[in-house]
Amino acid sequence: MLTIEEILETIKMVQEENLDIRTITMGISLRDCCSEDHRTACRKIYEKITRMAGSLVETGDYISREYGLPIVNKRISVTPIALVAEAGDVENYLEYARTLDRAAKEVGVNFIGGFSTLVHKGFTGGDKMLIDSIPDALSSTERVCASVNVATSRAGINMDAITMTSEAIKKTAELTAEKDSIGCAKLVVFANVPEDNPFMAGAFHGIGEPDCVINTGVSGPGVVKSAISRAGQVDLGTLSETIKKMAFKITRMGELVGRTAADRLGVPFGIVDLSLAPTPAVGDSVAEILEEIGLERCGAPGSTAALALLNDAVKKGGAMASSYVGGLSGAFIPVSEDAGMINAVEDGALNIEKLEAMTAVCSVGLDMIAIPGDTSVETIAAIIADESAIGVFNHKTTAVRIIPAVGKKVGDKVEFGGLLGRAPVMAVNNFSAEKFIRRGGRIPAPIHSLRN
Repeated sequence: MLTIEEILETIKMVQEENLDIRTITMGISLRDCCSEDHRTACRKIYEKITRMAGSLVETGDYISREYGLPIVNKRISVTPIALVAEAGDVENYLEYARTLDRAAKEVGVNFIGGFSTLVHKGFTGGDKMLIDSIPDALSSTERVCASVNVATSRAGINMDAITMTSEAIKKTAELTAEKDSIGCAKLVVFANVPEDNPFMAGAFHGIGEPDCVINTGVSGPGVVKSAISRAGQVDLGTLSETIKKMAFKITRMGELVGRTAADRLGVPFGIVDLSLAPTPAVGDSVAEILEEIGLERCGAPGSTAALALLNDAVKKGGAMASSYVGGLSGAFIPVSEDAGMINAVEDGALNIEKLEAMTAVCSVGLDMIAIPGDTSVETIAAIIADESAIGVFNHKTTAVRIIPAVGKKVGDKVEFGGLLGRAPVMAVNNFSAEKFIRRGGRIPAPIHSLRN
């Protein structure tokens, strides 16, 4: 039972510090929708999604009003479509993407994740077909999100998959050029992808998940920043304790909302993702937390250490507040979705190389990075390979969501609006990795992957 003091504190966090539940995401298995006839499969997919998620948005809105706590997004994740569609009789998976889009529109969610495949150790014909279909799928739908898992700590890094996906990224950018290549903002390339991530664009419903489940993603960068500010000039150990206590409070709200939603929808409760997810709003920034800790600008020397402290404290505090923690659970550092990150890039404090170093200690990776539109496929592939190596060799999830903005050069901006925000186009290293990338094959797993 919440005390009066806790209720008043929550009201203050909502009204003044941008506290919200970032998403409640319903995961839905589509494994029982497979059919040799793709029209039959698509019909079954549409019917199952609209049946299971028909009251998701209404339930989320009701809980939001009941508790006075903003629930920003209601979303859906589904079984990776490469697994569902491979039984079908088509040479392109575009119709599956359009079916997902229609179902998402019908139930009122803003995004549906799962136009996905897992190719960390190799391809099937269906895997290749899905990757080839990504540009058309993301350019001709509004709500569909895609992901490709190209590496794991147990299998190594599939460089052929990285190259193929990089080619899809370039084509997606071209097909959505009139909207600043926004299609690429709906595509994530993973290493060690989790099966229960509620956040877009990388969410999908994993093979080990139940038929239907509710996962929640919490958010509270503004709340954490305010707590650090109130703590004053304390030592870093004390500061960590301050962050842990606030993460506990934030996560407890996410657990309450998730369990309430699951109960009212009649499905199991899955996990709370502890990730601090920023927005373009001023005061809702992970970068500003690091600056409150003591950096003049995010990206300055010490940024990786400060982020490590933040990420660890958030996980420790959040894990004590929830029975089931999962997803990505850390601190997101997407450039376009974080006002402080944008300012740091524009001030010259933050570049891609420093962001890459910071991803070694946070979740999830190089996120919402706009780069010049003429960046080569090989350079994009090399950036993804570098980020994958960080994940594989450190047994953590890493990812890349990169936008080669057609017609844009360093210093220009892309504008996406909403939670996707805006981003300055960042410079990339101009020296070539083409010979390395074109070797192809698979980078073997590290020796410490042999844990049996």
